[in-house]
Amino acid sequence: MTCKEFEKLIPDYVAKKLDYLTLKDFYEHMQSCEDCKEEMTINFLVTDGLQKLENGEAFDLHKEWGRRLDESKRKIRRNEGMIQLGFWIEVVAVGVIAGVAIWLLMV
Repeated sequence: MTCKEFEKLIPDYVAKKLDYLTLKDFYEHMQSCEDCKEEMTINFLVTDGLQKLENGEAFDLHKEWGRRLDESKRKIRRNEGMIQLGFWIEVVAVGVIAGVAIWLLMV
């Protein structure tokens, strides 16, 4: 992901609208690019801070930012786990089908 692509996705990240693959690419880029990470942090703090101020809520922006990063990390891990589970289910299914086919051929 390029820095320009990253910047275009910032509003969708703040609004929690990124799909798994885009979120993963976005998160990985943010972790490897200090400039984009700083830009994302500023955008999040301004957007979230303004929203909380408008609602009259008390807030700790740095804590909220940490929570958002943790939430993103958990979502990525959960989806990766589901992808691995799906892969192993497919492997077992192919094995069962192959076993049944071989058994039918021998009968």
